[in-house]
Amino acid sequence: MTREKDKYSLSLEAFPEEITEDGTKIYGETSYENQMAVLSQFLHSGGIGGNGLESRAKREVIVQAIQDFLDSKKAVKEIDDYEEYAWCVAENPLEYSLFADFFNVPFPDPQPSLFTFIDLFAGMGGFRLAMQAQGGKCVFSSEWNKYAQKTYFANFGEMPFGDITKESTKGYIPKHFDILCAGFPCQPFSIAGVSKKKSLGRETGFKDKTQGTLFFDVADIISRHRPKAFYLENVKNLVSHDKGNTFRIICETLEELNYSIHYQVMDGQTYVPQHRERIMIVGFDRERYHGKECFNFPEQHKSTRTIREILDPNIDSKYTLSDKLWNYLQAYAEKHKSKGNGFGFGLVDLDGISRTLSARYYKDGSEILIPQGEGINPRKLSPRECARLMGYPDNYRLDQVSDVQAYRQCGNSVIVPLVTAVSEQIIQTINDYERNIELRNPQRAAI
Repeated sequence: MTREKDKYSLSLEAFPEEITEDGTKIYGETSYENQMAVLSQFLHSGGIGGNGLESRAKREVIVQAIQDFLDSKKAVKEIDDYEEYAWCVAENPLEYSLFADFFNVPFPDPQPSLFTFIDLFAGMGGFRLAMQAQGGKCVFSSEWNKYAQKTYFANFGEMPFGDITKESTKGYIPKHFDILCAGFPCQPFSIAGVSKKKSLGRETGFKDKTQGTLFFDVADIISRHRPKAFYLENVKNLVSHDKGNTFRIICETLEELNYSIHYQVMDGQTYVPQHRERIMIVGFDRERYHGKECFNFPEQHKSTRTIREILDPNIDSKYTLSDKLWNYLQAYAEKHKSKGNGFGFGLVDLDGISRTLSARYYKDGSEILIPQGEGINPRKLSPRECARLMGYPDNYRLDQVSDVQAYRQCGNSVIVPLVTAVSEQIIQTINDYERNIELRNPQRAAI
């Protein structure tokens, strides 16, 4: 089989979760989610146009995927000829109510779209909200966590692909797109002992899989597809990790790919009542912009918002700490205070801002506790309040997963209005540059 044919082999058998030593293919939930990712990508593209042999061949495998979907939904009994039905769906998917979950979502693609982007390590889709607000259409998304996939699907009608380190997943990324977005995880790693030639050389460099970090998968995708720009986000400590060596290698790798780099540690409190510092890394293709793009990060200022603004007036009592947990947190804080340490719970000033929300918030809520008056134990934020603290609008759907998973997703998310502001600057920079080119050459168009 050719690579192109493999790419459009969409029946469930094309997505084994594991192949044993004797060649046995094992299928399960992840297999189905990958197939759903392909199917949702097809549906959102509006089908496959054209009447040629290649177009018909692509539609045939899409029809097989739709039939598998019908089987999984137990919808076959309701349809007289589900193969004919599947062909009709492949021709015009928007007309069929069975796929309403793919389209009746709070945050559909903008119509018309002004540019394209991909969303890696997508999480809850904070980057997607930011780029859609600028008129961008997402043409590929990836997120390995199955609970985050459910949340993402509920809000955007698209199932993200799974493991982005796999070639089979990377094969579904469109050849051309304008911007790459990635809030890539920064798992601990050290590049000590890897020579500069091996780390940065064009022939091996970041393609060397022994380096063991997901950043190099991002760099690999940038190298293959050469988007106009990229936007990466990570924890503040990335700058100082391994005495600065990690961040140095990251910047050198991106510059070796011939991109100009802009970075800044930014605090989310400019937009939400939360102290949350993250590093923003933006790059522009030197082959296209020659390092002459005029990019500036948005200005920062102290928060003008307060925790009180995001709180629900009537909150379920289940979020109030039990006596046992509240006593434990107070004793724990007192013990560390006596040792001169600063560890302890964070009781919030309602007219101030909070500490940084973490992915472990579901455990005890200790970093952000809401006072409830004399004689009443403090409470945790609800998942909806956490989403507000990250800048998500109230029509964002959180009810597809448990509270525990919603807390984890919020704690791992980007701050939406912050990345929206940076995204706006990226698009403005590209448009300003390309408008200047267009003035000299009317055949060129802005993004």
